[in-house]
Amino acid sequence: MTAKVRIPTVLRSAMGGDATISVEGTTIGEVLNRLTATHPAVKGQLLNEDGTLHRFLNVYVNDDDVRYLGGVDAPVANGDEITLLPAVAGGSL
Repeated sequence: MTAKVRIPTVLRSAMGGDATISVEGTTIGEVLNRLTATHPAVKGQLLNEDGTLHRFLNVYVNDDDVRYLGGVDAPVANGDEITLLPAVAGGSL
């Protein structure tokens, strides 16, 4: 299965500048592992060392939060659109 992964602006420089990347996989875990195999600089921002999703990363498959679909075991179908949204913190009071 090939899915289209939408890359947020903050990660694009580490992924060759592309806004979207086509990646094969049948689960979110497979897709992210293949993505980080070709772009190892972002691995720590996407996955924890145990292979689970980084807590400051929101991942959506066709607008559905994967945390409610099984996390890294969430299924991915051919043509699905995966959105990566790193949490942004900061600011002042």
